Amino acid sequence: MDNYNVLVVDDDKEIRDAIEIYLKNEGVAVLKAKDGMEALDIINAQPVHLIIMDIMMPRLDGIAATSKIREQKNIPILMLSAKSEDSDKILGLHVGADDYVTKPFNPMELVARVKSQLRRYVALGTYEGNNKVIDLKGLTLDKLSKEVKVHGEPVKLTPLEYKIVELLMTNAGRVFSIHEIYELVWKEPCYNAENTVAVHIRKIREKIEIDPKNPTFLKVVWGIGYKMEK
Repeated sequence: MDNYNVLVVDDDKEIRDAIEIYLKNEGVAVLKAKDGMEALDIINAQPVHLIIMDIMMPRLDGIAATSKIREQKNIPILMLSAKSEDSDKILGLHVGADDYVTKPFNPMELVARVKSQLRRYVALGTYEGNNKVIDLKGLTLDKLSKEVKVHGEPVKLTPLEYKIVELLMTNAGRVFSIHEIYELVWKEPCYNAENTVAVHIRKIREKIEIDPKNPTFLKVVWGIGYKMEK
């Protein structure tokens, strides 16, 4: 879990400090805020990969802060509250929280929830960072317009081709197996999908590479899978 920033938002300093200790033991960098307003300032100033958000706080509470964050960002939010009533849980999830832990919490459970959310967010290609446009030395992808360009020239991709390119570009440098690509893009279990993925990769290369047989962007890693060069 190295290189991940987790923002802990709670008006109780002891709770902030305790969570920091648990997460630092897992190699996570911890940022801290005492209310929703401070949290918004931090999120706008630097990369944050997950937020642990208390509900009851002064100035801007966790529900309102989550609602504001969801207007712009896709960061996983784990709600933390002293209350165990279903109404709080439902309201938190309704405004965009991804998970919910009730105080007093089990530290191991909290760490497990954090790991699970980070895995889904970063490893499965939904991490957007602060930038909706990815540029890999001439190959650009705009997540808002769903547009891909090669050296400024638009490329027409089918929806499935676009999803493959988005997955690989969002995680540039990481190798994905054929099984991973199929299950993440087609959203179904992978059975004998090697040819299906290979055909789509070939078509993508024909569209984005100057010389598809000697690709610059979309590389094969023999025996493992495919990756986009950083």
